Amino acid sequence: MEGLPDAASFAIKLKNTLIQYHSIEDDKWRVAKKTKDVTVWRKPSEEFNGYLYKVQGVVDDIVNSIIDHIRPGPCRLDWDSLMTSMDILEYFEENCCVMRYTTAGQLWNIISPREFVDFSYTVGYKEGLLSCGVSLDWSEKRPEFVRGYNHPCGWFCVPLQDSPNQSLLTGYIQTDLRGMIPHSAVDTAMASTLTTFYGDLRKALQKV
Repeated sequence: MEGLPDAASFAIKLKNTLIQYHSIEDDKWRVAKKTKDVTVWRKPSEEFNGYLYKVQGVVDDIVNSIIDHIRPGPCRLDWDSLMTSMDILEYFEENCCVMRYTTAGQLWNIISPREFVDFSYTVGYKEGLLSCGVSLDWSEKRPEFVRGYNHPCGWFCVPLQDSPNQSLLTGYIQTDLRGMIPHSAVDTAMASTLTTFYGDLRKALQKV
């Protein structure tokens, strides 16, 4: 498969990278945005000249339902307001695939629509699940989109100990949007996109 020699070892390496992010000490993060039920932090990325974002909030549902909404599949397009299309290009096992997706323009189209091709992997983590991904260097490109690149990113979802019908959802995102965009515009867009993501997800789960 193009750009991916061994899916199993690639998946394990990706999972371990995310677990490493999840263990970064609190004092290394700076708050980027805070709402009443979601907090976004950031720190300089070690992968590219941008930021690694951490976002966290409690979601009123069980782990499996939340991750089913986040992981690649038709459900995601129904509720994620940033995502405009998604295709699964290749399946490996039930929990492993390559997907291509596109995102809408942001900030009055200062950030134009983007396309990503990501390897995605979902695996058990403690009492919950981790759904993680990383972009691949996929040669086929569509001229109407700028090709963005996701450095290792993912979502940890675990049940709250004292409230099993609620889950703590923690995301790590480091997206290189590429193209000529001011850093300040990227920071504003990322923080807003992540808080909106939680709002969209909560609304979708309430409808289920």
